[in-house]
Amino acid sequence: MSTNNPKNSFEPNGRSAVASYVATLSADLAALARRSGLDTIGYLLEMVRLEAESAARQGGPVVRR
Repeated sequence: MSTNNPKNSFEPNGRSAVASYVATLSADLAALARRSGLDTIGYLLEMVRLEAESAARQGGPVVRR
């Protein structure tokens, strides 16, 4: 089983794991931005966090652009 397959949420590098990591990082960055007076960036990063948490719960929606 390959650990490089982002479609498998049971692997360490799976979509859910990546989405969870993004949620954690964006929460930290949002707090940093807000402490620095960058409220709009903080708000946008909170939206990223919410979307990433949702994707982690659902196994990550497949969006092709």
